[in-house]
Amino acid sequence: MGHEVCVRDGAKAAGGMMRYGIPKYRLPREVLDKEIARIAELGVKFELSREVTDLAAEMKEGGFDAVFLGVGASLARRAYIPAGDAAHVLDAVTVLRSMEGEEQPLLGRRVVVYGGGNTAIDVARTAKRLGAEPLVVYRRTRERAPAHQFEIEEAIEEGVHMKWLSTIAHADEGEIRIEKMKLDESGRPVPTGEFETVSADSVVLALGQETNLKFLEGIDDLQMENGSAVVDGSMMTGCPGIFAGGDMVPGERNVTVAIGHGKRAARSIDAWLAGRPMPAAEERQPATFGCLNTWYYADAPKSVRPQLDLVRRQTTFDEVVQGLTEQTALFEARRCMSCGNCFECDNCYGVCPDNAIIKLGPGKKFRINYEYCKGCGICANECPCGAIDMVPESI
Repeated sequence: MGHEVCVRDGAKAAGGMMRYGIPKYRLPREVLDKEIARIAELGVKFELSREVTDLAAEMKEGGFDAVFLGVGASLARRAYIPAGDAAHVLDAVTVLRSMEGEEQPLLGRRVVVYGGGNTAIDVARTAKRLGAEPLVVYRRTRERAPAHQFEIEEAIEEGVHMKWLSTIAHADEGEIRIEKMKLDESGRPVPTGEFETVSADSVVLALGQETNLKFLEGIDDLQMENGSAVVDGSMMTGCPGIFAGGDMVPGERNVTVAIGHGKRAARSIDAWLAGRPMPAAEERQPATFGCLNTWYYADAPKSVRPQLDLVRRQTTFDEVVQGLTEQTALFEARRCMSCGNCFECDNCYGVCPDNAIIKLGPGKKFRINYEYCKGCGICANECPCGAIDMVPESI
C-alpha cells in the first residue's frame, strides 16, 4: 500500500507469542523465521529488544501517523494456590518462554500442570519431551476442557496422564494434595471432601493469560473492557489513529484470528490515512447445505497428513503433524465446494433458456441481462455452490 512500516518488539527475536508461546513441535521455528524474513524483504523494519513503555511518547518521538497494537497475551493470569514455602510453583507462560532461551526450565521428573486449556496441554507435552512424567489436573470433565480434543488425545498418546474433576487443595515440597470434584444437578463441579496425595517436583499453573497494557496509560479515549481494548469494525480503538487486534481485543485468541485482524487493520489504516471511508466488511448470508447441489462434485476423501512416530514425539521437538506437499495442497484446494462463491463452472450459462447470462471473461464471473431474464430460476436451481439468489423484483 506504499506506507513505511516499523515493528517494535521487546523480545530478542520477532514472532511474539508464536515464538514464545507455541511449542516447536506445533510450529517449527524454521517455518516462522522464513515467514518473518519474507515480511522483512517487503521493506518492513524490525526493531527488536525495544520495549514500548509509553505509547504516546513513542508515537511523538517516531513521528508515526498510525499505530497497530498487536501485544500478545504474555502475562500469566494470577491465581491463589495454597502452597508451602518449599513448593516449586511456576506459570505456564514462563515455562514456554524459557524453552526459547539457552537454559531449559528446571521442572524435575514429576510435573503437575493445573489447567485444561491448550496452554496446559502444551506445557504437559513439553515436559514429556524433557523427560518428565507430566500429570494434568483439571476441575471439570474432559468434554468441558477448553483445549482442543485432538490435542488432548495426542497428549494421552504421548504418555501424559490426566486427572479430570480434580483441583489442587495444597502444594508442598515434593507433593500436592488433590481434592476430587463431582458434578451437581446443573453440571457444575463441586468439592467432595475426598483428597489424595500425589508426588510432584513442580507445579505449573496454566489458568489463563492476560495482556500487559501498562504502556497505554495516558492515552485518551482508549476504552478497555475486561482487560481488552474495545475496537470498532475497522479495528480502530476509540482513539483516532490507534488500531488493535489479536489477543488485545475481545474474541478468540489464536494465530488465525490474529492474522485476520492484522489484514483488516492494514486496510483500515490505509483508508484512514488517505481520508477515505473505512472499508465496510461485506456481509453475505451463509450458503447452507440446502443451497448446494452436491451431485455436481466428485467424491474426494480428505487427505491424511503424515504424523511423527510416537517414540520421536516423546523425545524430540520435531513437528508432530506434518505439512502438506504442493501436490496434496492443490488436491485439498480442489476439494473446496466454494460455498456461496461463484467459481465459473458455466452451469448457469449453459442452462439459461433465454440467453440472459453473459460471460465477462476469466475471473470476472457473469452478468445477467434483465431485459432477457424472465425469472424462471433455473440458473439458481442448477448452481452447484449456491452463489445465485432469487430476490423479488422491486417496481
